[in-house]
Amino acid sequence: MTTLITGATGFLGWHVTRFLSERVTGVRVLVRPTSQLLAIEGLNVDRVYGDLRDRTSLSKALDGVSEVFHVAADYRLWAKNPNDIYETNVSGTSNLIEASRRAGVERFVYTSSVATIAVPAGDGLPDERTPARLDQMIGHYKRSKFMAEQEVLEAAVKGFPAVVVNPTTPVGPADWKPTPTGRIIVDFLNGRMPAYVDTGFNVVGVEDVAEGHWLAAKQGRIGQRYILGGRNMTLKEFLTAVAAPTGRPAPRVRLPYALALAAGYTENLFCSVLGREPRIPLEGVRMAKHKMFVDCSRATLELGFRPAGVEAAIGRAVRWYIENGYVVRSQLRSAEVV
Repeated sequence: MTTLITGATGFLGWHVTRFLSERVTGVRVLVRPTSQLLAIEGLNVDRVYGDLRDRTSLSKALDGVSEVFHVAADYRLWAKNPNDIYETNVSGTSNLIEASRRAGVERFVYTSSVATIAVPAGDGLPDERTPARLDQMIGHYKRSKFMAEQEVLEAAVKGFPAVVVNPTTPVGPADWKPTPTGRIIVDFLNGRMPAYVDTGFNVVGVEDVAEGHWLAAKQGRIGQRYILGGRNMTLKEFLTAVAAPTGRPAPRVRLPYALALAAGYTENLFCSVLGREPRIPLEGVRMAKHKMFVDCSRATLELGFRPAGVEAAIGRAVRWYIENGYVVRSQLRSAEVV
């Protein structure tokens, strides 16, 4: 049995690849010719070059494959050309579904996002069954993931053997880019986060999410979604957990949302003139208006998904950023991990 993984050079994709390569034989990864391959050196995998936008390359990559983990995604909250996000996340997913169908793939695990889960509308927490619409999705990334997820679910209705996982906010080591959440940690470690906004999200260790993919492939029901999450945390609680292993104080000043939004608009306008990425993406600020807390019980009940404590995962992330040069030298003494 051959397993194909997309996105193996990314943060979550690398962890999924490492987890699977230690447990199954015949792991194959789809990488672009321009991808930085240093991350997957040493992993017991075969490489095949291709692109989600190139249907011919997908057909070759899927030769003899029985199981697909589609983890690759363009995860950005800002893009000079937003069409690039849709080309990868939506068209690329559609292409891979069709190629997998032709190849006779027996199981297709699609990595969606908690971003496709509707924001809270009442007292209860949203879950996989909470109705959501495209017009509720804030920004191009969320919209693209929602559209891609619909492609997968519609294919499943027609008999395609797909299962969807919706990771919340993974944290941990090997976040090279880093992700938007990783930037929050790095900014704190570099002393660039004197205040916080009253928002929140669900946090989970990235290693646990990797295992959740494996569980979804083995136990997940076709056409169903599974939120892979850990703990609902306010941003203040998250920053306190980030600060704990460093001995540095967490921010104590709460920044009013209106002020954060105004700052986001101002910086994004300035950066649009210069054509560079803003440090405070406007989409991220707009998302912060809602606490993205969710109910993760379905994955526990149906998959046996039981993530470990998030403090340890946050500690591993902090240590990794420091050891890999993401913290400026002048901040190292105050950011040492205890």
